[in-house]
Amino acid sequence: MKLPPLTTLRAFEAAARRTSFSLAAQELGMTATAVSQHVRNLEAWLGVALFERHARGVRLTPAGKEFGATVSTALRQIASGAARIRQGHDRMTVRLASLPSVVAHFLTPRLPRFRALYPDIQVSISYSGAHHAIPADLTIGHGIASGENAVALFSAKTRPTCAPGYVAKFGPFDNVDSLLRAELLHDDTEAAWQNWFAAGGISLPDNAGPVFADFNLLVTALKAGQGIGLCPTALLHDEIAEGRLTVLFDRAADTEKYYWLTEAEEMTAPARLLADWLVAEARESGL
Repeated sequence: MKLPPLTTLRAFEAAARRTSFSLAAQELGMTATAVSQHVRNLEAWLGVALFERHARGVRLTPAGKEFGATVSTALRQIASGAARIRQGHDRMTVRLASLPSVVAHFLTPRLPRFRALYPDIQVSISYSGAHHAIPADLTIGHGIASGENAVALFSAKTRPTCAPGYVAKFGPFDNVDSLLRAELLHDDTEAAWQNWFAAGGISLPDNAGPVFADFNLLVTALKAGQGIGLCPTALLHDEIAEGRLTVLFDRAADTEKYYWLTEAEEMTAPARLLADWLVAEARESGL
């Protein structure tokens, strides 16, 4: 069996997944120079370039994307097998604390794929947030900044969103002023819409629509054609792609916010598998 130098594969897999030598170096506890050298050694062994190198960073070549997927799958299988041997079946549970909105719109549609890859790992899902905080291996939250053990899964930029049926019945909404005659729905407070209109020099109308304390309730109302809401469009990627919801304007609010995946100080092998899979899913979905 003729294999590439095994020491190069872990560095390449991390660099391919992160699309960054420096982020891969942080993850692996080595320097970016060392990661770069491992990748060059692997490229020399294969006789093909795996990355395009630019002044602002690196980008996978087509060969790099193909080989990266192969190596990632192989390493995940090795890690899963090692976890079963080292920890036993009773340690194959990963505790994930997440916002309900992320569970409903991002995780739930994708979780069967993780289960198919790692049937021996049980994911225990609970609420995240100050009122529900419990010890967890991984936490998905929302905000402007995060800690050292966190990675941004996807943007939390919000844009005017509604059901296509609402546009057909009450539209067209072809400029910002046209929203002034629409039923505007609010997530928790009216502040988001106030800020969005203020960016265009417009005041929020006095006839405020319903306020929903839970984002999932707001999305249910939107799908029912009850109005227009400011929604994180990356989180609703599937609903928008499938035509259940439509984005009216590209101008966004909350441009500085993200959904973050935060890791515990000590990570088990199954938790590492889930963390890597969540990041890969977000990237592969184009979020």
